[in-house]
Amino acid sequence: MAQNHETVDEILEFIWTEKESGSVRKEDLLKIKTAEVTPDTIEKLFQENYIYEVGGEINLTEKGEPLARRLVRAHRLTERLFMDVLEMEKNSIELDACSLEHCLSQDAIEAICTLLGHPKECPHGRQIPQGECCKRTEKKIEPVVLPLNKFKAGQTGRIAYVSTKHHSRLDRLTNLGIMPGEKVRVHQTMPAFVVQIRETDIAIDADVLKDVYVRIEK
Repeated sequence: MAQNHETVDEILEFIWTEKESGSVRKEDLLKIKTAEVTPDTIEKLFQENYIYEVGGEINLTEKGEPLARRLVRAHRLTERLFMDVLEMEKNSIELDACSLEHCLSQDAIEAICTLLGHPKECPHGRQIPQGECCKRTEKKIEPVVLPLNKFKAGQTGRIAYVSTKHHSRLDRLTNLGIMPGEKVRVHQTMPAFVVQIRETDIAIDADVLKDVYVRIEK
């Protein structure tokens, strides 16, 4: 009988996650609650070269490791997207992220990472594995989206999203016309930030603009 792909995914992701802080043994895999895991399922993972065992400890093979990395990366980036962009509550994002991680293409994962500015950690403080887009950024290629307070005088862009936990700040930004979809130009950064939205020049604190994420226009 063919393996259930989502069950395989859940096991590989579990192994990666557990090995971040410790070790994994066969009996640990049987405790996974998010998939139907049986001794036969685990044995097939050995046979199909996804995992191997040394001294009773389960490890990922060269075939299993990149699959687990991709799943963990997709899951944690999706959590960031839900929390930072869609402003969902931290305790409600886990199940939705679990569902979507199996569906996202590699291009979609890279696009989400770039949109969010290549975050290092998920909302729960766990490391997000690097992708190719992150490595390119480390080689000085600029991200597509930056906080507005990182813009230089003369730069323009279009607001992608606003991420703030302060409702009063969000209301203030909205009243000033600083909202997703609007084009923005930075006139000056010192001694204060002055930005142009439509035909209006606005002087605003840099600390406020760190919550405004803008897609750079070349």
